[in-house]
Amino acid sequence: MADVRVLLDDLSAEGDDLDALVSALSPERWRSETPAEGWTVAHQIGHLAWTDAATLLAVTDADSFNRMLEAAMAEAETFVDRGADEWANLTPDEILARWRTGRQALVDALGAVPDGTRLPWFGPPMSAASMTTARIMETWAHGQDVADALGIERTATDRLRNVAHIGVRTRDFAYAINAIDPPAEPFRYELTSPSGEIWTWGPDDANQRISGPALDFCLLVTQRRHLDDLVLVADGADAQA
Repeated sequence: MADVRVLLDDLSAEGDDLDALVSALSPERWRSETPAEGWTVAHQIGHLAWTDAATLLAVTDADSFNRMLEAAMAEAETFVDRGADEWANLTPDEILARWRTGRQALVDALGAVPDGTRLPWFGPPMSAASMTTARIMETWAHGQDVADALGIERTATDRLRNVAHIGVRTRDFAYAINAIDPPAEPFRYELTSPSGEIWTWGPDDANQRISGPALDFCLLVTQRRHLDDLVLVADGADAQA
């Protein structure tokens, strides 16, 4: 079982790194377009703040979260963009102040969740560890959008293990949401971390194998880069697909 305290430290560090990237930007730079169509830097940070607030509600008030979930599902095609738009209309100082307060409140709340608790979400209920890992992934992925918009190359850290883990664990879910039957066989993943360690998932003798830099794998599974632009090796027809 993952150590929630370690995960929460990673979440805080990921947020702090992104905060440092945007805190000194001029108001004009906050309006820079990012790779997500129609979303500026302000939208990206606003989306993270909105999702942090939704997560905090799920942790602290499940009934209120479920009411919000019902309202969101009634406008399933637009509620994410609408939430980002509302935040993007604030001034950069307001976005930063509220995002900082919200993400610290979320870390504190997740750290107090009793073991074994399942938290409601827009998908299946999650443990505090899974919820924290998802927030790390989102913070990193949207941070990549911000970095790309600003023309900045970030230094990869071993916190990417959290992102890679989600990429591995959600393989079958990715097939399901595309109405495709997942492969019957498990995959073997061998990814090189930024520090040079080899991270592995899956059986040693699997026929379907994916290997290469962990950063490239994370960029791929979060849909931030195309496979053709990455240094990943896929052995086996299912792995290639």
